[in-house]
Amino acid sequence: MSNAEIVTSVGLLAVRWAVGIVFIAHGYNHIFGGGKIAGTASWFAGLGMRPGWLHAWTASLTELGAGVLLILGLLTPLASAGVIGTMVVALVTNHLRNGFFIFRPGEGCEYVVTLIAVGFGLGCVGSGRFSLDHAIGLFDPPNVTGLVIAAAAGFGGAALLLLTSWRPERDRAN
Repeated sequence: MSNAEIVTSVGLLAVRWAVGIVFIAHGYNHIFGGGKIAGTASWFAGLGMRPGWLHAWTASLTELGAGVLLILGLLTPLASAGVIGTMVVALVTNHLRNGFFIFRPGEGCEYVVTLIAVGFGLGCVGSGRFSLDHAIGLFDPPNVTGLVIAAAAGFGGAALLLLTSWRPERDRAN
C-alpha cells in the first residue's frame, strides 16, 4: 500500500467516523433523549411528516444504521444514501426556510447541506482501505455503482418520501 493510499484511507476513516458518530448520536437522541420517540414523532408531525410516528422511527433507525455502517465502512454507498436521504428531508421540511446559518432561529441549512455533500462524497469515493468494504471486496475499488446507489437511493428516496408523506400546513395568511 502506497503512502498516498494510507493517507487517503486515514482521511476517509476520520470522515466516516465523524459522520457515523454524529448520526448514531442523533438517532439515539431521537429515540431516547428529551421527549423520546413520542416527542420526535410529535415534532415530525408538526413539520408536516404524516404519520409522525412512522417518520420518527424511520429517520431514527436510518440514522443509527447509517452511522454504524459508516463506522464499519460496510455498504458505504447505502450508508451514504441514508445520510443523504435523511438530511435532504431535514433540509426541505425544516432547515431551508431558516436561511443558511445554523445559529439563526429555527436552525439554518449549513449543517444539513454539509452532511449531504459529505454523504455524497463518501458514496462516490468509497470507504478506503481501512473498512469492511475493502476487506471483503465490496464497492472496492470505488466505481460508478457506489455513486448511483448513493444518489438514487439518497436523493430519490428523499423525493419519494416527501412526495408521499410531507403535508405541511399552509400559511393561514395566504
